[in-house]
Amino acid sequence: MRKIFKLSPILALLALAACETVQGAGRDLQTAGQVVQQEGYQAQQGM
Repeated sequence: MRKIFKLSPILALLALAACETVQGAGRDLQTAGQVVQQEGYQAQQGM
């Protein structure tokens, strides 16, 4: 039982780091999607 309490702060930090990483990846994907959308719009305007 004491081992769990000792590991809790480490596990909490790992969980927070993973959330931050996923959030950053989500922002990157959103930006990439916006770029693709803009390129598609420009391609349609050129037709």
